[in-house]
Amino acid sequence: MNEAPNDYTYLAAHWTAIRERVDAACRAAGRDPAEVSILPVSKTFGPDVVRAAMALGMTRFGENKVQEIRSKAEALADCAIEWVVIGHLQTNKAKDVARLASEVQSLDRLELAEALHRRLQLEGRTLDVLIEVKTSPEESKHGLPPAQLPAFLDALAAYDSLRVRGLMTLAVQSVDPAAVRACFRQLHQLRAQAKAQGHDLPRLSMGMSGDFPLAIAEGATEVRIGSAIFGQRHPVTAQ
Repeated sequence: MNEAPNDYTYLAAHWTAIRERVDAACRAAGRDPAEVSILPVSKTFGPDVVRAAMALGMTRFGENKVQEIRSKAEALADCAIEWVVIGHLQTNKAKDVARLASEVQSLDRLELAEALHRRLQLEGRTLDVLIEVKTSPEESKHGLPPAQLPAFLDALAAYDSLRVRGLMTLAVQSVDPAAVRACFRQLHQLRAQAKAQGHDLPRLSMGMSGDFPLAIAEGATEVRIGSAIFGQRHPVTAQ
């Protein structure tokens, strides 16, 4: 679909369509659609697109790169936006994250937890976090090895500025639905095991534009949707 420059009217149709598709996937899985939220992923799209999306009621936006959050937050300083970090996070970005982000969904190591905690204390803030677990065998995927989750959860108790809300994962990139579902199912099982050990992790962030129905069938409480809302990705335009 080719949209005219600076004409973002297509967003309304995309937003309505993806909500309908998510609701249909919930019903097919025997779940209440109210149980599954949508995180719009605005990476590579400029502030003008985000502003147009906000006019449709979107207030939380997922971003892979902290530098994108920094530039967009400056351009959209007049907007009440919650920025969510979903990409792999280096410890040297902790300062900006502590200042700008409302949530990190890619916490995967204690070194990062410590860096975030230290910066958050300086900012006088707390931060919601999800632990990213590596359920895919692909080397390109990041995340905490599943076997390390129990000890990691126990260790995070030392960092009271981090509010652990749940788990996140990226499924294997495969045309085999069973392989994709297995990744999501593992995350759901890990949450159940963590709950049995005294850790309340209500949220499961899993599923993207290409595989979210499978994630919903396996218990996702949030799906991260980019292209199905914003269209084909392109470089952020200079502002």
